[in-house]
Amino acid sequence: MALSIQEAQTLIKDVRQTLMEKRNVVATGIGYKYVDGRKTDTLCLVCSVEHKQDMRSLSLAERIPPEFDGLPTDVYTTGPLSIFQNHKARHRPAVGGISLGHFAITAGTLGCTVMKDGEKYILSNNHVMANSNDATLGDDILQPGPTDGGSRQNDVLARLSDFVPIEFDNGSDPGNGGGGSGCSIANASANILNAMSAMAGRKSRLKAVYTPRAAENLVDAAIAKPINQDDLSTEIMEIGTISDVAEGLLGMDVKKSGRTTAFTEGQILQIDVTSRVSYGAGKTATFVDQLMAGNMSAGGDSGSAILNGNNEIVGLLFAGSSNSTIINRIQNVFELLNIGLPG
Repeated sequence: MALSIQEAQTLIKDVRQTLMEKRNVVATGIGYKYVDGRKTDTLCLVCSVEHKQDMRSLSLAERIPPEFDGLPTDVYTTGPLSIFQNHKARHRPAVGGISLGHFAITAGTLGCTVMKDGEKYILSNNHVMANSNDATLGDDILQPGPTDGGSRQNDVLARLSDFVPIEFDNGSDPGNGGGGSGCSIANASANILNAMSAMAGRKSRLKAVYTPRAAENLVDAAIAKPINQDDLSTEIMEIGTISDVAEGLLGMDVKKSGRTTAFTEGQILQIDVTSRVSYGAGKTATFVDQLMAGNMSAGGDSGSAILNGNNEIVGLLFAGSSNSTIINRIQNVFELLNIGLPG
């Protein structure tokens, strides 16, 4: 026999503490049960979890029973619950997931805290902290970023320390400026064939054309050293601290905290991705060995750290579209910048 709302409310008072002590549960309440994504008329006890887990990974004591005294249960994924914080405000100490940028750009995201030579550094993108190669080491890094009100007078958090240069695709002819080929052998071959064509009375002529090969990039990454080490926290807003480093795997559930879209979750949909990315002003760059997730970011989220369900860092967000997110593998970022995690 189905319980009334009043009976369900009485029951939940007796069991909520037991449920809240189970791993991954962040809330309990009374609601309607969903089956195959559709709401039913069945009253149930809803357990909200940060993320759903494979039943086989849970002990019997950790599992949520299918019902309590005739009241069915349902599991709903909410992600971590926290107060809504302003990602675009000034924060000291600064945490991952907030607005930050080189003084000459708009704003990106402070990814996370990393270590180099025993000191803390900020990790984000080259295009966020090194202005897409146009910055100079020692340049001011503002928090919040300029478009969010950060100024060089009041908000300098750090100074640019190092970045991996971006190799942009070469769309022009490096040899003669006339749209032909810069290769002397190719030009000579074309001249010989043209001479033969002329002797045969043909009017058509050949032209050697240079087709550039895109340079291949692994990362869009940079680090900056805080002016005051105490002004930088190891926390990431709405996520917590990074537990370790892991490999980004196909089908892996991931999450991030970013300046524009705050806390979002997604899934790695592709690995070993080669992608051509626009940097504006007609500049593009080709990246290899990337990860691709679905729609979990927007402009201004560049630089966000990408973590899995165990809070292990797997990548650095740097590009995307209205339905896709492109991520550098964190192993490539750490190796090329010679950095690691705190602790």
